[in-house]
Amino acid sequence: MSSIPATAAPAARIRPKAGRDDRLTLLFVALIGFYLIVSLALPLAFMLLKSTDVRSFDYAAFDVEVNTGDGFRALGSLAGAAGALELEDEVAQARRAPSITAAQLFKDGQFEGVPVEAVRVRFSGDARAGSLDLLGKPVAAGEWAEAGSKDLRRLVLRAGTITSVANYVNYFRTPALTRSIVNSLVVSLATTLITVALAFGFAYSLHRTCMRGKAVFRTIAMIPILVPSLLAGISLVYMFGNQGLLKALIGDGSIYGAPGIIAGCVFFTFPHAFLIISTALLISDARLFEAARVLRASPMRTFMTVTLPGARYGLISAGFVVFTLTITEFGVPKVIGGDFNVLAVDIYKQVVGQQNFAMGAVVSVILLIPAVFAFAIDRMVTARQVAQLSAKAVPYQPKRNPGLDRTAFIYCCVVAGLLLAVLGVSQYAALIQFWPYNHTLTLRHYSFEGVDGGGWTSYFNSIRLAVYTALIGTAIVFVGAYLVEKGRGYRGARSGLQLLAMMPMAVPGMVLGLSYIFFFNDPNNPLHFLYWTMAILVICTITHFYTVSHLTAMTALKAMDREFESVAASLKQPMTRMFTRVTMPVCMPTAIDVGAYYFVNALTTVSAVVFLYSPNTTLAAVAALNMDDAGQIQPAAAMCMLIFYTNLLARGGHALLSRSLWRTQAWRYR
Repeated sequence: MSSIPATAAPAARIRPKAGRDDRLTLLFVALIGFYLIVSLALPLAFMLLKSTDVRSFDYAAFDVEVNTGDGFRALGSLAGAAGALELEDEVAQARRAPSITAAQLFKDGQFEGVPVEAVRVRFSGDARAGSLDLLGKPVAAGEWAEAGSKDLRRLVLRAGTITSVANYVNYFRTPALTRSIVNSLVVSLATTLITVALAFGFAYSLHRTCMRGKAVFRTIAMIPILVPSLLAGISLVYMFGNQGLLKALIGDGSIYGAPGIIAGCVFFTFPHAFLIISTALLISDARLFEAARVLRASPMRTFMTVTLPGARYGLISAGFVVFTLTITEFGVPKVIGGDFNVLAVDIYKQVVGQQNFAMGAVVSVILLIPAVFAFAIDRMVTARQVAQLSAKAVPYQPKRNPGLDRTAFIYCCVVAGLLLAVLGVSQYAALIQFWPYNHTLTLRHYSFEGVDGGGWTSYFNSIRLAVYTALIGTAIVFVGAYLVEKGRGYRGARSGLQLLAMMPMAVPGMVLGLSYIFFFNDPNNPLHFLYWTMAILVICTITHFYTVSHLTAMTALKAMDREFESVAASLKQPMTRMFTRVTMPVCMPTAIDVGAYYFVNALTTVSAVVFLYSPNTTLAAVAALNMDDAGQIQPAAAMCMLIFYTNLLARGGHALLSRSLWRTQAWRYR
């Protein structure tokens, strides 16, 4: 009888020893992850908590005694005496007045019809529940504060805060506020439909016809990226406002409100939609069009069955991008919105106009919902996208069609003319003496003397912000993207970093800026020293535009074979040397693109920094907004045009630098 061999014990799992590169990877992942948590996740969490902070009197924490001539008589806590004293409920009382004096508790200085000679109050709660003051000085918890009949007004009971959804309830009970949700959705949907249609026609004309001047039209289409969004609102006022150049074209209509917001948003979202749709139209297989021609399909049928399906993912993505940009836009509706309220402007009004930070946080959370929803749907649609161009595909080359080419050229001339008109009117307004009465040319509006916003100081602050953001942001983005794409080990940590890197895309600028107030302005925060400094503006701007920069860097890194890292490891070269000697030189053109992207957006951004600047760190785009608020529209137009020329110069420098760098990339053409 053969013996049955015993089952061998499972071998112990061997864990590879972490090397220097592994420790460096974990260290830098932790550092950049910490940066994104501090600059994004924690501020948003603080803002969410603050949106549930409700001012309230904790009546149970205030014990009251009253003397009507026969000694002090205990009334118990205010919670028990609220009915006799005719007090409102805790939240309503605090909303009407955040403090109560003893004189208000005992109306006309009487209690039950008898004059009050003295009152004693004791507060037994904590700082969050409220406080007690006597003669302008705080009274410690647990101690009695006594005031005579002449000092009743100087005995003050102050409200505290509770965690409640009362702010949200109050928001949805206020028709003027809830109307902003509908207004924002209507404007965003209308802008999306118009912009995507216009951008598709423009991109189709450039990529599917043989018309002339394609390079010129492509350049003109990018102009809105180089200017603050509020420039569109200023130009529309000068064109169609009450004293506008073209007011006769709209008759008794008004550009203020929804029409102006839609027109302005179409202007500044056009290049974003155009770029996405252009990319979709570039990827097409000529064999599909040849098959349609052989089958004698009409041009319209070919368009509906080949062109549109091939570009559908680009159209969907462009639609969500335009929708998100519009619903979160602040500059255009602030300038030309009039009484037509939208969510982004409501945040500004609640925080700056009414100093109601809690309600501003509520509106921010509501604005965050459609932005996150649109971003999530866009990511889902993008994930389902399949390859449109196979290895056997034939690149599409448009054929001459005189009628179509002529029509496309006219269409592009009209669209480009409208874009240039918006820019030209703003420049014209900045160069004349006094609109609309004195059209003599002058440069005095560029002196910025006697205007709100800081003038040239704001402009140079913006240059500093743009340079710091471009340099620091590019470094952080490329290190983070390299760790996610090329790092080895710690897959969970790298996946978490990728998730954090994608979050900023879904966060509107106004929401991010307000969350920074709650987080960095907290005296208990060790990072409180950053508040009201240039550093916080740099951090906010880098974080606000992080996702696009990260994805751009990831695209460049994906193009590099992982064999580079394997060869470096076999040669025992450290990761840092591989990154500095190989990866960055190869990706330098993309790094320059990321830096230019940060520079341009740092100069034009308004919404993310409008809450964060100090008197010493005023910025050009925010200065233009403040000038417009003060009725100094021509200097505001001058500041916007100054930003445009600066960005135009920066783009020119970027083009020259990129061209010189591409000469060092000869290996790409072998």
